[in-house]
Amino acid sequence: MSEEKTRSELLKEQLFMKKEHTSVCIGEEGNAQADSFSEGYMNYLDCSKTEREAVETALEMAKAGGFTEFDKNVRYPAGSKVYLNNRGKSLILAVIGHKDIKDGVRISAAHVDAPRLDLKPNPLYEESELAYFKTHYYGGIKKYQWTAIPLALHGVVVRKDGSKVSISIGENEDEPKFVITDLLPHLAANQMRSTMAEGIKGETLNILIGSRPFDNTAGADAVKLNIMNILNEKYGIIEEDFLSAELEAVPAFKASDIGFDRSMIGAYGHDDRVCAYPALMAILDCDEPDYTCITVLTDKEETGSEGNTGLDSKYLEYFVCDLAGMSGADGREVLSNSKCLSADVNAAFDPNFPEVYEKKNTCFINGGVCITKYTGSRGKGGTSDASAEFMGEIRSLLDSENVCWQTGELGKVDEGGGGTVAKYIAHLNVDVVDLGVPVLSMHAPFEIVSKTDVYMAYRAFLAFFNK
Repeated sequence: MSEEKTRSELLKEQLFMKKEHTSVCIGEEGNAQADSFSEGYMNYLDCSKTEREAVETALEMAKAGGFTEFDKNVRYPAGSKVYLNNRGKSLILAVIGHKDIKDGVRISAAHVDAPRLDLKPNPLYEESELAYFKTHYYGGIKKYQWTAIPLALHGVVVRKDGSKVSISIGENEDEPKFVITDLLPHLAANQMRSTMAEGIKGETLNILIGSRPFDNTAGADAVKLNIMNILNEKYGIIEEDFLSAELEAVPAFKASDIGFDRSMIGAYGHDDRVCAYPALMAILDCDEPDYTCITVLTDKEETGSEGNTGLDSKYLEYFVCDLAGMSGADGREVLSNSKCLSADVNAAFDPNFPEVYEKKNTCFINGGVCITKYTGSRGKGGTSDASAEFMGEIRSLLDSENVCWQTGELGKVDEGGGGTVAKYIAHLNVDVVDLGVPVLSMHAPFEIVSKTDVYMAYRAFLAFFNK
C-alpha cells in the first residue's frame, strides 16, 4: 500500500489546527526539564500557603537574585533589578530595559491569594466543652469540601502594643492539626437530601481546636480558657488581639506528585500560584531585556481585587508612573504603550463532568499553556476581551519560541464563568490577555495541574519578557 499522502490529507495538515500532548511536543529532554522545574514549584507551594507567605518567599528569592528595594528618586540603568513590597501582601519585581520607557513595559500579573477560611474578628468560643474558631470563607468554595480534612492555621496577630507575631501551626509532622467536623451518614438523612450548596452552611464552618479544660478542672469556659492560655504562653496574645489579626485556615496538605507516572501535581493553592511561580521565575531569569519587564504578585483577586493590595487599587499604576518619571516620560504614555499577560488559570476539561464544557473551546491538561481571550460570564460580563491584534501577537510569539499552547473558555456559555485581574490591567489602557495553566478541581482544597503545563507557563512568560 502506498504511504504517499492524499491531497486531502496534505490540505488538512496545512489548514487544520493541530493538537498535541505537551509531553510528545517537548520530548524526553523537555519532560525532564519540566519535572525539574516543578520540584521548585512544589517547594514554593509548601512555603506559601497564604498571600503573605507567597510574597515573603518570592521576596527572599528576589533578593538572592540581586533585586533591591525601589527608590523613585534614583535613576536606574538598564539591567537594574528592583522590587516594591506593598504591605507584605503584594509585590512588584522589575528589571529595567534598554529601550526608552516611553515605548512601554512588559507586565505579567498573577495573584497569590487563594480560597480559604478566615477567622472572624471574635472567633474563639466554647460549646459543650469543645473549643472552636468561627470562620468566614474567602473566595468561591464548595463548603462541603472543607469538612473532615486536616487544616493548618497561618497568619499574623498585631498585639495591642503594636508588635506583630507570625503564626504557622499544622504544617509540620509534630504539630497539631485542626478540623471542621461533619455529620455521620447514620444521622445525615436530612443533610443528604439537601442540595450540595445547602448541606453545609457557612456558619457551621467552625474549626475544632481543643477539648481539655484548664488545669483539668470543670468550670464555665474552662476549655476556652485552656486554649487562650496556650496561645498566651506561646505568642503573648490575649483574646482581644484577635480583633487585629489576619488568621487563615488552609489545608494541611503538602504538594504531591499525582499518578503512577508522576506527571501531575496535587496541592492547595494552584489557583493562582501555579501562574505566580512561573511569572516569578521568568523575571528572576530575565537579564537586561529590551523593554522594562515587570512581574506583579497581587492579592485579593478571589474576592474581586478590591482593597489596597488588590489590582483594583492604583499601586501598579503609581509604580509605572514613578518609573516613567525617572526618565522624564509621561506615565499615561508608558501605560498606553505597554503589554501584559494576565497570568491566571483556566478550567481544564474533566471527563467526569463533560456536560459543563464545550469541548471545542476548552483547555486540557497536558495541552500546554492556555490563552484565554475573554473571561466573564453569560454574555462576557466582567471581561476585557483581548483584541485580535494582541491575540495574534502572542500566538506568533509562542510559536516562534516553541512554547506549547492552547486556547480555552471557562465552561459553556450559560454554565457560569469567572474573572481575572485582566480587566483591571485593561483599565490602565494596557493591551492584555489571560495566559495560564489548566487546572482540575479548581478552588478545591486539593487541585491538580500538569508538570509540563507549568513549565510551558514559565517558557511563555520568559519569551514575553525577552521579546
